[in-house]
Amino acid sequence: MPPKASKSKDAPVERPILGRFSSHLKIGIVGMPNVGKSTLFNTLTKMSIAAENYPFCTIDPNEARVNVPDERFEWLCQLFKPKSEVSAFLEIHDIAGLVRGAHQGEGLGNSFLSHIRAVDGIFHVLRAFEDVDITHVDDTVDPVRDLETISQELRLKDIEFMENKIEDLEKSMKRSNDKQLKLEHEICLKVKAWVEEGKDIRLGEWKASEVEVLNTFQLLTAKPVVYLVNMTEKDYQRKKNKFLPKIHAWVQEHGGEQIIPFSGIFEKNLTDMPEDEAARYCEEKQVQSGIPKIIKTGFSAINLIYFFTAGPDEVKCWQIRRQAKAPQAAGTIHTDFERGFICAEVMKFEDLKELGSESAVKNVGFIGLGNMGSHMAMNLVKSGYEVSVCDITLAFDFRNVTAVKPFLEKGVPVRQNPAEIAEASDVVITMLPSSSHVTNVYTGLNGLLQNNSSLRPWLFIDCSTIDPLTSRKVSLSVSDCALNEKL
Repeated sequence: MPPKASKSKDAPVERPILGRFSSHLKIGIVGMPNVGKSTLFNTLTKMSIAAENYPFCTIDPNEARVNVPDERFEWLCQLFKPKSEVSAFLEIHDIAGLVRGAHQGEGLGNSFLSHIRAVDGIFHVLRAFEDVDITHVDDTVDPVRDLETISQELRLKDIEFMENKIEDLEKSMKRSNDKQLKLEHEICLKVKAWVEEGKDIRLGEWKASEVEVLNTFQLLTAKPVVYLVNMTEKDYQRKKNKFLPKIHAWVQEHGGEQIIPFSGIFEKNLTDMPEDEAARYCEEKQVQSGIPKIIKTGFSAINLIYFFTAGPDEVKCWQIRRQAKAPQAAGTIHTDFERGFICAEVMKFEDLKELGSESAVKNVGFIGLGNMGSHMAMNLVKSGYEVSVCDITLAFDFRNVTAVKPFLEKGVPVRQNPAEIAEASDVVITMLPSSSHVTNVYTGLNGLLQNNSSLRPWLFIDCSTIDPLTSRKVSLSVSDCALNEKL
């Protein structure tokens, strides 16, 4: 049986993510009336993807899907020249403006808050410009006051929701001794107390069991926020605005989330121009559109990532939620792939771009689960560690000759005797024909190390590509020694 991968005590623990576990997530544009929400949304709408690109999906007038800019996707399309190109996209919803008292139904408050509950993240648009022709609902322009207003309204709505939930749970607890009800009740009391202290849920440190319950509520202050500061074109061009320092100070005190300055009027004018004219205009003014950064940041904020599939028929970005595992990623392509998942053959985009073709990547052994090991080993060679290529039991299998070539070209010695390897090596690389050979080598060398304290400590890296499913268990096995700490 292959040895288990050692777990570093300092290894970072993934923080559980608040929000729906889905690849179909969306973000809403939120703000006070007359702050530039519609201008931003209309600009994005002009960039939106035609609905026919996504069958069985109707886009309402207040929704838009925009491509996520990515140079890697464009490069893949140029390489494969596919019949179909499907980029990653961000779904954006325009949400009605909020006024003070919205949690009690003032203005369009109830509609506003229900629409926020339906999205997975928030673009919070702030007005940082003065214009006598554009009135503010509170008569004066004060973005920090607007931040306080909207944040308070969202918290009040969450408190109202939690009070109702606690009341329902207490009624259920009188009729049942279900331990789960008691646990959920305790979590609800904890969450309510947190929000009543004026703190947003997304800023709390919650246990995985608490996040599991919280994610069933879709609370408003649990949603990630990106702050978009709308300023005049002049301020945007000179990168100065009198409101910006105060906005920055407030955001740092309330979670330190992303702030992106932009100019709604500048972006509107830019999208109205022909592409070549817009490029000349940006060059003359020495300024760039903020829209690509807004789209990328929003996509990341709602915890979406993607992987590519590429070929002459189609180059496509497959969207998955951050922390999804390989079987779940395969399931986005077809549900059968998740149910019957065995392993995935993958390569890094950087390797493909450097080597130029899929076959070239395969030929140098930088594909499959051995990919990480190959890169790690080569980096150690370059760093000056004593690295040995292991040739025990069987000489290099003919299928792996090209995989070991880069190491031989660097002068990495080939050693066969286990004692010699253990005495002379900081790092042992294997590229053997089966997982059983890899396991035998690992256990043999590890036994030598444990029985002889004078031997040099070493790091074991398996770069095999021919049996990735089982050798994966060995490829991350690192000897429990000083070198591991050193690295």
